[in-house]
Amino acid sequence: MKLKKIIGLTLAILLLVTGCGEKSGEDVVKSVSDKVSEASSYNLKGNMEIYADEETFTYSIEVDFLKDNFYKVKMVNQTNNHEQIILRNSDAVYVQTHESTQQKNLIV
Repeated sequence: MKLKKIIGLTLAILLLVTGCGEKSGEDVVKSVSDKVSEASSYNLKGNMEIYADEETFTYSIEVDFLKDNFYKVKMVNQTNNHEQIILRNSDAVYVQTHESTQQKNLIV
């Protein structure tokens, strides 16, 4: 009876240890890619740093995506608070910068 408990406990520990292995970077990328491709919409928020010569520009980024490639990208420069919005709908791609309130049609 005691031997069965020890064997059972050993098997349980063995299953836990082998079943909880780390995922590789490729596994994580594939998992995220699969979920994104199945999603009908998503929202991303993050920061982006651009290095140009000796200057660094930091932007706050927010992306809203809707299936069929409709999206809105909002970029805010963290240094001077300038904002740029890129919007794609069924008609075209529009860009609105901090200097104007009119949207500019990029692609028809």
